[in-house]
Amino acid sequence: MEALVTGGGTGIGRATAIALKHAGARVAICGRREMDTPVDLAITADIREDAERVVDEVLDAFGRIDVLVNNAGGQFTAPAEEISLKGWRAVHRLNVDATWELTREVATRSMIPGKGGVIFFNGFSPRRGLPGYAHASAARAALESLTRTLAVEWAEHGIRTIFLALGSIHTVGLESYGDDLEEMAAEVPLGRLGTPEEVAAVTAFLASPAAGYITGATITIDGGLEAT
Repeated sequence: MEALVTGGGTGIGRATAIALKHAGARVAICGRREMDTPVDLAITADIREDAERVVDEVLDAFGRIDVLVNNAGGQFTAPAEEISLKGWRAVHRLNVDATWELTREVATRSMIPGKGGVIFFNGFSPRRGLPGYAHASAARAALESLTRTLAVEWAEHGIRTIFLALGSIHTVGLESYGDDLEEMAAEVPLGRLGTPEEVAAVTAFLASPAAGYITGATITIDGGLEAT
């Protein structure tokens, strides 16, 4: 199994890359900074500009891509009425446009010709109203809808697609938003934040043949937060 994980240098991406490696996959990661994740191939790249090059390098090294984890993303915090069109487009360029370009490159150059693969779209759940993140919530909703459409359209090629709807996962990225982590944990029915390793373990299972009948699904990993 050959896998590509975006945003693989830290947090959920790093943990996912390591989990897939432990599951026996050859793993490539990409990110905007140099990375020390213990994998087979690390590519410094910005997927907004370098999607084709990233796929070139992975295919040159591995010959195929069986698993794509679209984990790279980002946003800024702002009241909805203060989000300019430029700011809106910047968030969607990374979270939707770049993700789609990389997905299309992988699908057309490896998964469709190879008759199989698994594509993950990672993001916080767009089903909860999150003040300050109207632009980012809309972007994640687009990816969740894309997951379902591709599951139907690409099923004939043996390609599965899965959206991971993440709750409050304790990462450096989460800390950077300046929220009170103890208060965030108190809102979760399980009473704690999730860990990157928990997300990674679910991803590794879903990428395996044991989950071969799961596609077009949203898998919620949030400690029961959405249930409230």
